[in-house]
Amino acid sequence: MKISKRLSNFAKACLMTGAGFISSQAAAQTISPAKLDALKTELMKEIDNQQKSTQEMVDMVFSFGELGFQEVETSKYLTGILQKNGFKIEQGIAGIPTAWTAKWGSGKPVIAIGSDIDCIPKASQKPGVAYHDPIIAGAPGHGEGHNAGEPLNITAVLALKKIMEREKIPGTIILWPGVAEEQLGSKAYYVREGYFKDVDACIFTHVGNNMSTSYGDGGGNGMVSVKFNFEGEAAHAAGAPWKGRSGLDAVELMNLGWNYHREHMETTQRSHYVIPDGGDQPNVVPSKASVWYYFRERSYPKIMKMYKDGVKIAEAAAKMTDTKMTYEVLGSAWPGHFNQPIAEALYENIKAVGLPEWSDNDQILAKALQKELGSSQEGLPMALSGLAKPAISLSAGGGGSDDIADISWNVPTVVLRFPSNIPGLPGHHWANAIAMATPIAHKGVTAGAKAEAMTLLDLFTDPEILKSAKNYFADVQTKEVKYTPLISETDKPAISLNKKIMEEFRPEMKKYYYNPAKYKTYLEQLGIKYPTVKKD
Repeated sequence: MKISKRLSNFAKACLMTGAGFISSQAAAQTISPAKLDALKTELMKEIDNQQKSTQEMVDMVFSFGELGFQEVETSKYLTGILQKNGFKIEQGIAGIPTAWTAKWGSGKPVIAIGSDIDCIPKASQKPGVAYHDPIIAGAPGHGEGHNAGEPLNITAVLALKKIMEREKIPGTIILWPGVAEEQLGSKAYYVREGYFKDVDACIFTHVGNNMSTSYGDGGGNGMVSVKFNFEGEAAHAAGAPWKGRSGLDAVELMNLGWNYHREHMETTQRSHYVIPDGGDQPNVVPSKASVWYYFRERSYPKIMKMYKDGVKIAEAAAKMTDTKMTYEVLGSAWPGHFNQPIAEALYENIKAVGLPEWSDNDQILAKALQKELGSSQEGLPMALSGLAKPAISLSAGGGGSDDIADISWNVPTVVLRFPSNIPGLPGHHWANAIAMATPIAHKGVTAGAKAEAMTLLDLFTDPEILKSAKNYFADVQTKEVKYTPLISETDKPAISLNKKIMEEFRPEMKKYYYNPAKYKTYLEQLGIKYPTVKKD
């Protein structure tokens, strides 16, 4: 089968209109189909040759286990690799200490490549062990699998860079990290500060349990993350409670009001909260308290209505308790919309790569974990997912959010989901960490790197794909819907989030950082037999 790109009927139609839409076409180098196929074959071999370095990157980032905005070791490690390979690093972008860009090449087109790097609270877990067995009890861990995406990207671009240098293919590569994705805390700020202003296309990678991509509206929710702070007056809770004004009372009244409000909201909404500060001790009336809400819906107007309703209910709670209320935005994300022509080009390469060859041990681990969690014991996937089509309407879907959506509304963007995790898991959970420093993750990252590298080669050598992508972006995606940031010009990244948690656990976690000079794999360093499963 030919590896080279076949444009869809839609993409071909786009090429008939909008000529001259993108100036980067003149800079791109066109390569014959036969040469392109040969270069893609070379890319796949080169990525296979990098499997050891890929495994080390995946395992190293897994061992760091850093929460959002505190990805200090992760960012230092990844940028160090890129800098050694000729990338120019800009640190601390958008006012976020752990955010960065890594740039190589020159001229057009400019392609941005990103993935998230943060982890999940209380998700520490020994890899390759098919039951709950934390490395450090209560510590964070990669229970989403964000340790694998940037290693995939680095593997792909280092292989591609060799070919671009030798073949003198023009273009610019920009790598960047999704900092604090679990708080949806960075990407809207990247957009606001202009880091995607001159970018022609973006490929984003995210761990999955199959290899796939999609286009159009994916059916997920956008979101705004808001922390409400209430301040009253302390008093002795038994001796003189009438002298106190409780911030916690205000929090509880706000939550009560919001929970009654849910009855009258559309089924696509998702809203949830935690109380990060509920007071200090029972015998002191809490002078301060706070509640942190996520407001999710399917469109910008509906998200903003939820946000305003939340503020209104918080103001009412403050009035009822005679407390002062302030609020701050901690993160945001638009509902996603992804580019059809680039997704179709990517999917052709996904089909050319196929799924990894899972070993018997890989399947034993997967089925044992599925049994442990009461899920269907289907094991790892043996057939590729199809190219996912758009959601039927804005009344369909609902659910999770991802701030890659903010970038998708500013530049043609696709998401490559790569097969490094196990089907049937709950997500944001210790179980989702089990595969992420095992051969399952290593093989999935290698397969994903091949699909990404080949698609990048398409974008750098076939100007028509980008022209079609730009036409879709202008004539379909943004024809009627225009991006309006959910953050304001005065909102700032919540860079203090998770600081205390990491200060508590990092000293002990450092003892378990991966040492590739001494151990072949992280499994070997931890003394784990692969796979470790419960005996019947």
